[in-house]
Amino acid sequence: MKLKKLITAAGFAIAIASGFNWNVDTANAKIKFTVKGPFGSVHGNFSGIKASINFDPNKLSQSSISARIDAKTVSTGIGLRNHDLRSKKIWLDTDEYPEISFRSNKIEKTDKGYKAIGVLTLKGIVKSIEIPFTFAEKGESAGVFQGDFSINREDYHIGKKGGSVGDIIKIELIVPVKK
Repeated sequence: MKLKKLITAAGFAIAIASGFNWNVDTANAKIKFTVKGPFGSVHGNFSGIKASINFDPNKLSQSSISARIDAKTVSTGIGLRNHDLRSKKIWLDTDEYPEISFRSNKIEKTDKGYKAIGVLTLKGIVKSIEIPFTFAEKGESAGVFQGDFSINREDYHIGKKGGSVGDIIKIELIVPVKK
């Protein structure tokens, strides 16, 4: 048991020393979404991302991303809409499902950057998803992860089936990080 703890601690120390762990600049991170509404596109965002990002482009097999946001931070710029999104069971129902999370199982190199293959949990529903992203390192101690992906809102029981809201929700991530 002591040997296992020692090996785990040594691995953690090596990861830190190698610059493998990135800390999210939560105040400047952006999680935006767009969905077609009955009167045009609805734009919104979430704030306060909390994440554990272990990423090294040369060690993708050891890289991982785990992130979560407080669903109550949803904001579209319209108070009544925000209230409905948070409180109604048909939408996010944030009292019942306070958190939206993603956990990678694997990170792979692609022609345009990388992709995180993992699971997204939204309204208690867990679905496999791939999030394509890029990483731009800024010096040795900072960088920015950027990604775009889409989900089908009906897969997560958001809104009425059919209805006047578009099925596809486009999500844009801009996550600055520091070591």
